[in-house]
Amino acid sequence: MSRLPSRPHLPMRPAWLCRSCAAPWPCSTAQLCLVTEFHGHSTALAFYLAASMYEAMDDMYRLGARPAPGVLHARFLGWLSRARCPAPDRSCPRCRGGGRPPSNPV
Repeated sequence: MSRLPSRPHLPMRPAWLCRSCAAPWPCSTAQLCLVTEFHGHSTALAFYLAASMYEAMDDMYRLGARPAPGVLHARFLGWLSRARCPAPDRSCPRCRGGGRPPSNPV
């Protein structure tokens, strides 16, 4: 059984950096924790991350920054399709950044 980190990798607002490692949130450890926490509920995870992305964008505008929507989308949601693959496989279109394979339901 894998061990979850002892210190949670949660977002520090309004900067949206990880409270534990100071990487842009969701950091790789936060992504792993989120996939574990939302196991079997990928749609709920996507909604949570999309809401977080819009909150981050709103915080950035309030701080006077001009966030790039494409960059934020990649950061908050772009990794989800790869996270749903059972094991990385170069023949899988999702693992290469393509669409969902028809034989692998969400």
